[in-house]
Amino acid sequence: MGWQCAGLRWPDERGGPVLGWHKGPRTRGSALAYGAELGFRASGARTCVGARGNACPVAAPVPERSTGARCAECGRLDRAHSVAADTIPDDPRTYRVYLAWFGAGMVKVGITAEERGAARLREQGAVVFSWLGRGPLMAARRAEEVLRAALGVPDRIPYARKRAVRLDLPDPAERAAEVAELYGRAVALEGRGWPEALERLPCEAVDHAGIFGLSAMDPPGGPVRAVTGLLDGGAVAGRLVAAAGPDLHLDAGADGIVVVDTRLMTGWSLEAADEGAGVSVPTVIVGGEAVQSGLF
Repeated sequence: MGWQCAGLRWPDERGGPVLGWHKGPRTRGSALAYGAELGFRASGARTCVGARGNACPVAAPVPERSTGARCAECGRLDRAHSVAADTIPDDPRTYRVYLAWFGAGMVKVGITAEERGAARLREQGAVVFSWLGRGPLMAARRAEEVLRAALGVPDRIPYARKRAVRLDLPDPAERAAEVAELYGRAVALEGRGWPEALERLPCEAVDHAGIFGLSAMDPPGGPVRAVTGLLDGGAVAGRLVAAAGPDLHLDAGADGIVVVDTRLMTGWSLEAADEGAGVSVPTVIVGGEAVQSGLF
């Protein structure tokens, strides 16, 4: 088995995206640069990536459109020690509660281990975020629930919606103001359900548009398309113009701007493709409904 893609990582708040790779227990990363050509071609069949550092014992096939790239059994194993699934309530680490902004009117609340810093926010594609508080896991979880109910904000937003609003961002001042306004509403809840064990943190809007490359990206001249899945022999090639969360934004020339969710690349063996390979996998217009079955 060759090297398989392990998705996009954001290890450093001052650096850019890194495409991860694994071969059994071995891992490596490829730093990506905006403006550089990037091309790959899927080869063979897509197989389960395993769980928690362990290979899938049967190399089970997984659907081309699955963003999880795990079979049912490995999926259960991966969730067995998941904070998101509330399977480890006695986690002794300190957690932080945050507000994440993805586009006009699109904000969510969440928690992340303090030791991870803002990596989780970059992985989600948060254009702007602010910390709200810090404390034990259950206090952070309680604050998350209170804020969701009181402010009417979700704890999850589908990536398809994030992609759609990312194409038309307001200016930085407006982004920061929206986060600050919601922060003010959140801290006003102190004494009305805010856990005593949670230390409130000051509002500081951190803008990721620069590290994502969104600030320098020209407005698309036509519809932006998103890859819905790879296939054996299918290629994607273009110039990297931006990245956010798990998404790569490629200028594919005549094919326009194409967004590739790198979670769809996991489980495939990938080969290099030259810049003239274009896009020969199924796509859908970002913000649209109909999925195209062939090339565009």
